[in-house]
Amino acid sequence: MRHNGEHEARARTRAAMGRFGGPLADLLERDASEDDTRLLVTDFLCEGLGFDRDADLTTEFQAKGECAGYGVRIDRKLAAFIEVKRCTQKLNMRHLRQVQMHAVDAGVEWIILTNGQVWQVYHLTGGLPLIIDLALEVDLLSDDSLARKADGLFHLSKEALKRRLLDDLWRAKVATAPESLSGVLLSEVVIEAVRKELRRQTGYQGDATEIARALREQVIRAEVL
Repeated sequence: MRHNGEHEARARTRAAMGRFGGPLADLLERDASEDDTRLLVTDFLCEGLGFDRDADLTTEFQAKGECAGYGVRIDRKLAAFIEVKRCTQKLNMRHLRQVQMHAVDAGVEWIILTNGQVWQVYHLTGGLPLIIDLALEVDLLSDDSLARKADGLFHLSKEALKRRLLDDLWRAKVATAPESLSGVLLSEVVIEAVRKELRRQTGYQGDATEIARALREQVIRAEVL
């Protein structure tokens, strides 16, 4: 069930996407600089995603070399880094590496890369090895519907970060990834349930090992192919 604040935040994000479409197209047409791109991104963070320019966004990390364009605070606690690149520059793993160690050092789980058009959100799981997962990607100029794109970007809003809705989105993506679902299908409890249901429906008296092999080779592998 959605809160009233969530409805308002989603509407604000969608409206801002409509307003910023023209300025974004202008940046791309004139191959604007990274500084100009940063100005547009800052305006969108404030007008579209609900952040306060002074209270929620900090550029203090820029002084540490190749580092995030912004630190994002939620209730005064650092919650994410945002790295902004020139509007015509394609985002790549090198940009992620520029900021990931700073995120680890600060205990921050989220990194957002953007060139104004494409917004990529990565989740960091600390430890050795460091695990980095792409949790969300939105291309503002893609053929996806405005509603779908706005729904994605809503998860970066101040309201969504405060309620940790981005965490929920990431957990759902991890849980339903092919490797996760494969593990569930091949678990003992599922295989035993399949064995009993096959026996009930067909009279087949297969053992767990044979059913696991069939699932692995004929069902899971077929879906992957």
